[in-house]
Formats: sequence, C-alpha cells, structure tokens
Amino acid sequence: MSKNDNMLAILWMLNSGIKMTAKQISEKLEINIRTVYRYIDALCASGVPIISDTGHNGGYSLLNNFIRAPLLFDIEEKKALLHAAVFAKEAGYPLSEALGTATSKLKMYSNQEQESILSRHLAGFEVINRMGYPSVQPVLAELEQAVANEFSVEIDYRTSHEEQSNRMIDPYGMVYWNNKWYTVAFCHLRSEMLSFRADRILQIKRTQKIFKRSEAFSAREFFMQNLLPDLVGKDGLISLIIRGRSEALDDLCLHWFLGHHLKERTSNQAIFLLEERSIHTYVPNFLLPYGKSIQVIEPQILKERLVAVVSELMEYYKIK
Repeated sequence: MSKNDNMLAILWMLNSGIKMTAKQISEKLEINIRTVYRYIDALCASGVPIISDTGHNGGYSLLNNFIRAPLLFDIEEKKALLHAAVFAKEAGYPLSEALGTATSKLKMYSNQEQESILSRHLAGFEVINRMGYPSVQPVLAELEQAVANEFSVEIDYRTSHEEQSNRMIDPYGMVYWNNKWYTVAFCHLRSEMLSFRADRILQIKRTQKIFKRSEAFSAREFFMQNLLPDLVGKDGLISLIIRGRSEALDDLCLHWFLGHHLKERTSNQAIFLLEERSIHTYVPNFLLPYGKSIQVIEPQILKERLVAVVSELMEYYKIK
C-alpha cells in the first residue's frame, strides 16, 4: 500500500479504541517497524492526538473523542474551509450554529503550528455583505429541510406589489444571488415553477404532503434561465450602443443583466443586443446612475425614454 493508505489504516486501527504497539501495527500492515514510527510521527505532526504509553501494557492509542475530529485535512484544506465559512456566515447561511461548531473543530484538532498559521490567515480575511434580514434565517432553515426531505410547506408571501397571499409550495432548491436568498418551488396556487424571495416569506409551516423532485432538476439553471433568458436566434432584437469612459463601460459590461447581452466591446464603446421591452423597462434605470460618464448612441427610443424618466423624477420631486 502507499504511504497515505498505510497512514489511514493506522488511524482506523487506533480509532477502534484498542491500544496497539508498533510491532502489532507493523505485522498487521506488513511494513518495517521503523516505518511505523515514521508514520506515527507524521500523524502527530499533522495534528492527530496520538497517545504513547510505555511499559508492559504500553502502546499507541487515540484520544477518546478523536472520532469527532475531521480526518485527513491538510493545512491548505483547513484554511480553505475556514475562509469558505466566513463567506457562508456573511451570506446568512441557515445552519450557522453547526457551521460554527465545525470550524471550531477544525481549529481544535490542529497542532500549535497549524493553529498559528490558520489564525494569521483568518486575521486578515474578511467579507463585507449588505445588511441582511434578521428574520430570514429561520425561514432558510425550514426551506433547507423541505428541499432535502421533499415535503411541501405553506407560506404567507408578500409580493413586490405589497400584496400578501397564502400559498402551498414544493421547494425544489435554494439559490443565493445578488445578496438575497431565493427558493425555486412549484407553486400550487399558480400551478407552475416560480422563484420566491426568502425575505418576503412572512411565515412558513411544514405540511404532511410529500413531493418528488426530478434528479435532473437544477434550481440554479431554472433561476438563471428565468432571470437571463437566452436570446440567441431570436427575432426583433435591438442594438444598444453606448460610448463613454473606460471605467464606466467596464462596469456596464460586468453588470449582471447588461453583461449577459454584451455583443462587442472596444476601448470607448460597448454594444449590447437586447429585446425592445428590456430597453424600455429596465435599461433606463440601469444607465441613469452613470450620468455624463456614458452616452447612448443608439437606439433613439432609449434616448427618449431616458428623457421621459428624468422628467418624471423632476416632476415627482418638484416643490409645490
């Protein structure tokens, strides 16, 4: 067996709770006793709590609670998991308490040198997210259970128009996008698949009803397809031509919506291919914050729409 396989075998032998001598291990694995000593030293250096007792009844054993420790994570893997936990916690991950316990174990079962390395890497690594919704975590926890166990839930839901309704949904998956949590679910009220924002779920209640989700279903694909439909080969598309400062164009080309429809980019110009409805409805609001740093070249209908939107705002804030 390879070195890693032998070291893992030693771990499992010691994890059985039976004290074993180096001679017994060498005979069991059919390796030299000096090799056993080297492997034991390597395991100790990696943070495995191996106890060595001398004397007539001596031998090697593991701490009683080592079975709860994460096995075979090297320092880079531990660092990656701790960094990922920072992201998850900041995103409002529903199992934050369990996540905290897991990260504590990663630190607890590290040797002194590893602890020092992990502390240094964590000290300068932070994630800043927009202020979340305090009440959303219990909802996310219920949704996570419903997705995993395939049971329907009843929700009181507030729409974007401030309308409230009671619905039964079958949660197929959860998606974190643009600083918000969503669930993709079959809505019994509308008899179709929809996306629901978790922060708009005012109440959630488990039901006894069970549903079956297709193994091929992807909540991410459904969500993105509805958010950013594929326009390839579609008729009636309009070219949106924008000139401006390089930094502003860079930002527009990375925009979650416009970037998806980018057709061509030069140092001072970007061309997007869009539906007329999008140009009329969404694009003006995307472009207004850029002010004079950009200029719409085409189409004329967007220029007119921008003027109309600005005029409406002026009228709205006009002092009477």
